[in-house]
Amino acid sequence: MNYAGPPSAGVELRRLPIDSEYLTAILLRLLEIDSPSGYTDRMVHFVGEELSRLGVPFELTRRGAIRADLEGEERSPDRALVVHLDTLGAMVRSLRPDGRLGLAPIGTWSSRFSEGARVTVYTDRGTRRGTILPVKSSGHTFGEEIDRVPIDWEHVELRIDERCHSDEDLKRLGLNIGDIVAVDASPEITESGHIVARHLDDKAGVATLLAATRAVRSANLRPAVDCHLLFTISEEVGSGASAILHGDVAELVSVDNSTPAPGQNSIEEGVTVAMADSTGPFDWHLTHHLLDLCRDHDIPHARDVFRHYRCDAASAIEAGNDIRTALICFGVDGSHGHERTHIQSLLSLADLIALYMQTPRVVPRDRHELGSLKGFPTQPAEPAEPGPPGPTDDTSA
Repeated sequence: MNYAGPPSAGVELRRLPIDSEYLTAILLRLLEIDSPSGYTDRMVHFVGEELSRLGVPFELTRRGAIRADLEGEERSPDRALVVHLDTLGAMVRSLRPDGRLGLAPIGTWSSRFSEGARVTVYTDRGTRRGTILPVKSSGHTFGEEIDRVPIDWEHVELRIDERCHSDEDLKRLGLNIGDIVAVDASPEITESGHIVARHLDDKAGVATLLAATRAVRSANLRPAVDCHLLFTISEEVGSGASAILHGDVAELVSVDNSTPAPGQNSIEEGVTVAMADSTGPFDWHLTHHLLDLCRDHDIPHARDVFRHYRCDAASAIEAGNDIRTALICFGVDGSHGHERTHIQSLLSLADLIALYMQTPRVVPRDRHELGSLKGFPTQPAEPAEPGPPGPTDDTSA
């Protein structure tokens, strides 16, 4: 059997209006709430309350991952869209004799991007404010030595904004090893439509999924298939969607950031569909279904392959789930550093999500966990027909 084309062929899909003001407003609210991995409870409450306002039922796991439910025209097996609520951050690893704090990163990010960051330290007795600095941070004191400080977490420190000159002062202030350090997002939205902030990964994805869901609810549409909205709390430390799925999900689409940069094909003002990440290729059929939706509905998009990247889909597969996975992305320049995206990227991604919710299952045979060859799809293997080149996937121009 040859590839039969998009499963949505013959299905009337509606391009829904996405409220850009809602999307940006909810993103700014998300960015106000600190949520480094391990300290996500306030974010869980906020997103849960927003889902309630949208009329979307949901449940929490023990640790606070959210599984919301949009009832579809068909039941079982379901599909899911996943974003993550947790961000990068740091943890206090030592109380130094000079009254400064040593740090360990939460998640994978370079200490280069921590230097100069304003932060909040969450102690057992309340919060303290401070700044992360290189261990040699004053040119008046160290001269050119400040340019030779190595870039690693051993060579940065946290200066607390209190009268604090010893480890005993730190203890008196209630600071302890293991305290969570959250980096200020410091968002800015420019007249050009750019959004600059820390933690766009993946709060921009969360805002986009909520905006797409709001559009579907406002249009009184039911998804073609029961659709779960998953909000995980530990993607940045690797476990992500490992414990939130149930066996009735056949398709999982992760919504996260792409990486426009030299050597990559990601775009900052449209959707990037990932073909593979560091854990291997995504499902061929699901990925091409999403590409078809972009092409058929004039959504600016590109394809890319990520060599130093993994997402919630990887943790779901590693946990033993037999599901088709894909990754669709908004563009983020400077990911895991000083991040920037564009509102057009988020709106295009929300368009794609709302369209995907309306489509039937990519492979009808996926109704059965196990079965015969009947109905099992086949990827194209025939030689391509000669002729002029067709349009490229990159429609961002």
